[in-house]
Amino acid sequence: MSSQQGQVIFNGRYELHRRLGRGGMAEVYLARDQMLDRPVAVKVLFPALATDAGFVERFRREAQSAANLQHANIVSVFDWGEANGTYFIVMEYVEGHTLAEILRDDGRVHPNRAAEITADIAAALGFAHRNGVVHRDVKPGNVLVTADGAVKVADFGIARAISDHSDQNLTKTGSVMGTATYFSPEQARGAPVDPRSDIYSLGCVLYEMTTGQAPFAGESAVAIAYKHVQENPVPPRQIDPALPETLEAITLKCLAKNPANRYPTAQDLRADLRRYLDGARILAEPVLAPPIDPSATNVMAPTGYDSGTAVVTGWSGDDGYGDYGQYEDYTQPEEEPKRSRWFLAVLVLLLLILAGLLFLLVRNFADDSDDPTLVTVPNVVGQSADQAERELEAEGLRVARATEASTEEQRDLVINQDPTANEQVEEGSEVTITIGAGPDTATVPDVTGRTVDEASQLLIEAGFVPSQRAEENADIEEGLVIRTDPAAGADAAVNSTVTIFYSAGPDTIAIPDVRGQNENDARNTLSGAGFTGNIQAQQEASNDVPEGQVIRTDPPAGQQAAANATITLFVSSGRGQVGVPNVEGLTEDNARAQLQGFEVQILDQEVNDPNQDGRVLSQNPPGGTQVDEGSTITLVIGRFRETETTQDNGPGND
Repeated sequence: MSSQQGQVIFNGRYELHRRLGRGGMAEVYLARDQMLDRPVAVKVLFPALATDAGFVERFRREAQSAANLQHANIVSVFDWGEANGTYFIVMEYVEGHTLAEILRDDGRVHPNRAAEITADIAAALGFAHRNGVVHRDVKPGNVLVTADGAVKVADFGIARAISDHSDQNLTKTGSVMGTATYFSPEQARGAPVDPRSDIYSLGCVLYEMTTGQAPFAGESAVAIAYKHVQENPVPPRQIDPALPETLEAITLKCLAKNPANRYPTAQDLRADLRRYLDGARILAEPVLAPPIDPSATNVMAPTGYDSGTAVVTGWSGDDGYGDYGQYEDYTQPEEEPKRSRWFLAVLVLLLLILAGLLFLLVRNFADDSDDPTLVTVPNVVGQSADQAERELEAEGLRVARATEASTEEQRDLVINQDPTANEQVEEGSEVTITIGAGPDTATVPDVTGRTVDEASQLLIEAGFVPSQRAEENADIEEGLVIRTDPAAGADAAVNSTVTIFYSAGPDTIAIPDVRGQNENDARNTLSGAGFTGNIQAQQEASNDVPEGQVIRTDPPAGQQAAANATITLFVSSGRGQVGVPNVEGLTEDNARAQLQGFEVQILDQEVNDPNQDGRVLSQNPPGGTQVDEGSTITLVIGRFRETETTQDNGPGND
């Protein structure tokens, strides 16, 4: 973990912004993935959970399992790591609210919307179950609903590490106690769980969405867990008679105490919910109750929707399982006319006679026919379709095939069967095997030449998970995409990773110092350093560097440059040559001003013309001559002296 101006950053990549929530095992923060420049959710475990090496290993294993679950209704796990003495998970950030928040703020939801949400959760659970992951902590707090109504399930696999750590002890604090409201009976007893345990917990969520209350409540987690094992919930229509009977039947089938009476798979539950939403006949039927035990009768107070008091009759078996009993309305009706009583008595008598005749007919038929032959359904999950069909037909069973999207590894293999393995069915019964069709695919878009951010957004919109990798390239501008893997135009699994290779610019080398070397040696030095581009030379006069030696380079020594960069050697041509100005006829002072940078030597010469006094009569070298900088220029200056003739002819002389 690092800190940048007060900002906490995990693994030098995940910049924590603000806390989103706190649970029984961790705190969740909104963060920014600096590498992909996108929001993520970072779950940071409480340090107390990080002190157990066994738990850390389980947590790592479960986090990896969850990271492999790529499904539209599952919150993706991107990364996990260690920081500041604890561990964290990086997840997809879902902008929305938890189902728990929705139920708390808005109350129960419409039955049809509850069925849609439950169907989406079942789709997520079914996918996870087929990949060997049982959630173990299905609850409204782990279900996220986006603004557009999409449903996503979070925390896959994490509950397993927590429950292993806590040894299934309900008396301990933390998340185990906090989720007892949605425990399955087998979880409450500390027994091993399978996918049907998730179905029970999902039934609790469906119950709460439609009735506004959990199936069971109590003063402690232990009290609630006891009710999950020993008591039956109030039927939803006892709370709200307006609820559809079919949705109540689906809910109660999910909440069966005995796992064998629940839906065999989450896929079966989802299919029944879709039938309910389509108005078709559902498969859920009331579970037959065993003989009534009067000692198990419980009396419930009237609900806000009933006018009388209801009596619930149920039972409790020795194995700890129980199911929903008969519900009778004991509200006293008004006395009917005697004529109606006689009519009812005759009708009941006729019905009894008819029932007796039917009983005799069935018994005689049963005596004349053999008992049906039962066979055990073999486990064909993981086999090829043809192999599975042969094995099932060898047991005297009929086979129906169905297909479903799957991982690439499951393509053409059986990923589900109904009835499930080891069930007892009549010979000749039909077994439906679901064949993996491979993952849903999409075409990888062409993002070559785009920026990394643009490419990532296009890939996300196409249904892929972008990953980025820099690659040195001298031909592509830094920061632009070179290629992708899989390549543009290829078909790849939806939600699979597409790697973006982008230009990190050319490979750069520090330019060596070749000053003072001759041109040939300087070229060899640059080539030896790895430069492969054009090395050119340019002459330049120098008063300090001998002719033929390198004065400097462009770019200068020490600067980083691409291997194929052009480097210019400035080679000394010797001292610089300059043109001598023509100063003849100028006064001495003006001539000196023109000859700055030269050495000036003065020679006097007498002249008879006063106009030539103090002026340059001649110069050597003459004007226009090319000489070295600082050369000596000799000037001949005229000096006028008066003669006797001049003096005699001066003013005042006759």
